[in-house]
Amino acid sequence: MIVFTLVTIAGSLAFFLYGMKLMSEGIQKVAGERLHSILSFMTTNKFAGVLTGFLITALIQSSSATTVLVVSFVNAGLLTLKQSIGVIMGASIGTTVTGWIVSVFGFKFDITAIALPAIGIGFPFIFSRKHRFRDIGEVFVGLGILFLGLKFLKESVPEIDPAALEFLTQFTHKGYFSIVFFIFVGTVLTMIVQSSSAAMAITITMAFIGWIDFPTAAAIVLGENIGTTITAFLASLKTSVDARRAARIHTFFKIVGVLWMLFVFPLFINFIDFIVPGDSAIPENIPIHLSMFHTLFNVTNTFIFIWFIPLLVKIAEKLGHEGAKEKDSRYRLDYFKTSIQDTPELNIMQAKNELSKMAGIIESMFCVFLKVFHNPDRKMRDLVDKAREEEDLTDQMQVEISAFLAECAKENLNETSVNNVTAMLRIAHELESIGDSCFNLMIIAQRRYDKKVKLDKESLSEIDEYSKLVKNFISFINEHLNEHMSKYDLDKAYEFENKMDQSRNVLKRNARKRLQKGADVKAQLMFIDIIRHFEQIGDYSLNISQALRQIT
Repeated sequence: MIVFTLVTIAGSLAFFLYGMKLMSEGIQKVAGERLHSILSFMTTNKFAGVLTGFLITALIQSSSATTVLVVSFVNAGLLTLKQSIGVIMGASIGTTVTGWIVSVFGFKFDITAIALPAIGIGFPFIFSRKHRFRDIGEVFVGLGILFLGLKFLKESVPEIDPAALEFLTQFTHKGYFSIVFFIFVGTVLTMIVQSSSAAMAITITMAFIGWIDFPTAAAIVLGENIGTTITAFLASLKTSVDARRAARIHTFFKIVGVLWMLFVFPLFINFIDFIVPGDSAIPENIPIHLSMFHTLFNVTNTFIFIWFIPLLVKIAEKLGHEGAKEKDSRYRLDYFKTSIQDTPELNIMQAKNELSKMAGIIESMFCVFLKVFHNPDRKMRDLVDKAREEEDLTDQMQVEISAFLAECAKENLNETSVNNVTAMLRIAHELESIGDSCFNLMIIAQRRYDKKVKLDKESLSEIDEYSKLVKNFISFINEHLNEHMSKYDLDKAYEFENKMDQSRNVLKRNARKRLQKGADVKAQLMFIDIIRHFEQIGDYSLNISQALRQIT
C-alpha cells in the first residue's frame, strides 16, 4: 500500500512537471523573437538586468535555466560579470511566479474547471497547419496538464493522522535549530528534483494537506532558494574565470539572503500573517501565505543587494583566486538541458551569440593580416603566432557550434527555429572557411618577409584597394549577422561580390602585363595568390549573406 501511494505521488508529480515542460516550450516558441529583444535589453543597467531576469524566468518557468544561460554568456564574453548579477537577481524573483500559479489556481479554485477547458481550447490548435497556432495550443494544453498534475498530486497525498507525524515535533519549536534543519531539508529536496518550481509545488501541497505548518514550510522554501544554485554551479565547471565567478555570486547571493532572514524570520512570518488575509494556522490558507513569503523574500533580498553589485564582484574575486595566466586552450560549447524544462529557444540564442563571437575573431584576423602585410620589415612573429591560435580556435568553434546546433535540432522546435538552425550551420561553416583564408594570407605575408619578396608599388596599391573592399564586406556581414537580411541588403552583398569579381579580373590582367614586362615572377605569383584568397573570402561572405536571408 505504501509503495502504491509513493508511485502514485511520483506519477502525479511527473504529470505536473510534464505540463510545466510543455507549457514552457510552447511559451518559448511563441515568444521566440521577444526573448531576443528582452535579452538585448539586459545590459542597459542593473535595473534592466533585474527586469530581464524576471521576465525570462517568468516565461520559461526555470530560474536554473536563466542562470545557466547567464553563466554561458559570461563565459562567451558577451556579458560582463557585473552585468550578469542583475539578471541573476531578477531570475530569483521570476521563479516565484510558479508558486502563485499553484497557490491561486491550484488551491483556490476547482482545478478541473480550469484544466479541462484549457486543454479543450488548446487541443484543436495542435493540429493546425500554422506553427504559431500549434505553439499556442501547446501552451494551453501544457497549462491544463500542469493543473491536472497538481490536482492528482493533492489527491494522491494521503490524509495522515497527526500522530504519524509526531516524529517531526522533535525538529520543530526549537528556535533557530528548527529553521536551519528545514532549510537543509528544502535544499536537499531541490537538489533531488532539480527544480525549485517543482520543489515549491511539493512544499505548498504538503502545507495544504496539513503535513507542515507555515513557519516550517517557509523555512523549506528558504532552503529551496539555496538548492537551486547547484545547477548553475555545475554548469560553470570548466568555464572561464568570470563565468565561475557569476555562479559563485549566485550562490553567495542566495546563502547570504537566507542568513539575514534567519535573524528576522519570526518577524517576517508575523508580517506575512499581517498583510495576507486568513489565518495561516489553517492549512487551506498556507499556500497564499507561502507564495507571499517567497516573493517578498526574493524582492527584499534583491533590493538589498542590487546596491552592492561592485562589492559582490570583489567578493567573488576574493573567494577564489584563479591564476592570472589561466587559459583554457580548448574551446568548448556544452549543450545544457535542465532536468525538467528544455530550453531550445534560449540555446539557439546562445549559439547565435557564439557565431557573433566567431565573426569578430575572423574580422580581427583579417585586420592583423593587413598589419603584418603592410609592415614587412618589422618582426611580426607574435602576431603570426596569434593568428595561428585564432585559426585553430575558429576550427574548434565551427565543430563545437555545429554539434551544439545539432543538439538544438533534436528538440521540439517551431518551423522558424528549424530554419534558423539550418542557416546557422551554414554560417558557421562559411565563417570557418574565411578563417582559413585569413590564416593562409598571414602565411603569405610571413613568406614575403622570410623570402624578402619585393612587390612593386603598383601591386601594393592594388592589393591595398582590394583589401578595403574585402574588409568592408566582412564588416557588412558582421553588422547583419544573426538577423534577417532584407532583400535590399542582400542586393548590397551581391554588389560587393560583383565588384570583387570585376576587380579580380582587372588585377589578374595587370599581373600578366607586369610579367610580360619582366616583373619579378615570385612577386607576381604572390600577388595572384593574395587576390585568389581575397576572392574566396568574398564568395564565403556572399554565402553567409544568402544564409542570413533565411534567418527570421
